[in-house]
Amino acid sequence: MQLEYFHMIDRIVDLKVDEKTIVVEAQVPQESTIFEGHFPGYPLMPGVLLIESMAQASGWLQLGVFRFERMPILAAVREAKVRGSVFPGDLMSIEASLTHEGSGYAMTEAKIRVGGKLRANAALTFTLIPFPNADMRSHMDAIAKRVGFPQQAVSS
Repeated sequence: MQLEYFHMIDRIVDLKVDEKTIVVEAQVPQESTIFEGHFPGYPLMPGVLLIESMAQASGWLQLGVFRFERMPILAAVREAKVRGSVFPGDLMSIEASLTHEGSGYAMTEAKIRVGGKLRANAALTFTLIPFPNADMRSHMDAIAKRVGFPQQAVSS
C-alpha cells in the first residue's frame, strides 16, 4: 500500500468474473506522513481511506467484469460504516461484489476485514466511462501487473 500515491491495493487474491466477486489484500504501512496527524501517539487509518480502499477493490472487480472496456469512477458512497479501527501494520482483506450494473452505472457492496474481523463496509456506486486516453489505459495496465490482476480471468 502506498498511501501517498493512493495505491490502496497490494495484490488481488481472488477474482471470480462469473460470480462478480473479488478479494484483495492491502498491508497498511507501519509509517506514513498520514499517521503523523491522524493521530499523534495513536495512529489510525482514516475512515475516508478505508472507503477509498473498498472503492479501489470494487474498481478492480469492475475492470475484470467489464474486461477493461470501461473505467469505474466513484460516484456515491451509501451506508458506509467503520466498525473498528485499522492500525499501521494491519493486513486488510477487502471483499467486493457487483450488485447492479446498467445505464452507465454500477453498484457494489464491499467489506474490510482484519484478522477475520469486520472493520468497515459500504455500498458504493460508480459511473462507468470509456478510458479517457491511451496514457490512462497504459497506466492501469501497469498497475494491473503490479497487483497481480489475473488476465486469464478476462480472456475471451
